[in-house]
Amino acid sequence: MSEKELECGCGCGHNHEEHSDCGCGCGHEEEMETMFLTFDDDTEVECGVLGVFDVDGKEYIALLPITDETVLLYEYRETEDGIELDSIESDEEFNKVSEVFNSLVDAEDEE
Repeated sequence: MSEKELECGCGCGHNHEEHSDCGCGCGHEEEMETMFLTFDDDTEVECGVLGVFDVDGKEYIALLPITDETVLLYEYRETEDGIELDSIESDEEFNKVSEVFNSLVDAEDEE
């Protein structure tokens, strides 16, 4: 699985593994659900689930690695066998998904 990254930009400057509620308003919640990603090189990364959202009839998921401040975006599907994540291959699709994600974060910050 390859990845495209989007900087969180929360600037909280602390280890999210130790503090699950950074208080910066960037959407990191106290009881964040987590999942593990396994990449093509067999490395595993634990990620907090920031949310699942819709763009043009497709669902996408925003993940935040526990040891990083870089948001990862993937196409998201629930199947009979569980959850499937697919890389966003085109730059155009990635830019659109990033824009929607950023607007959702901005709207949450305003609340």
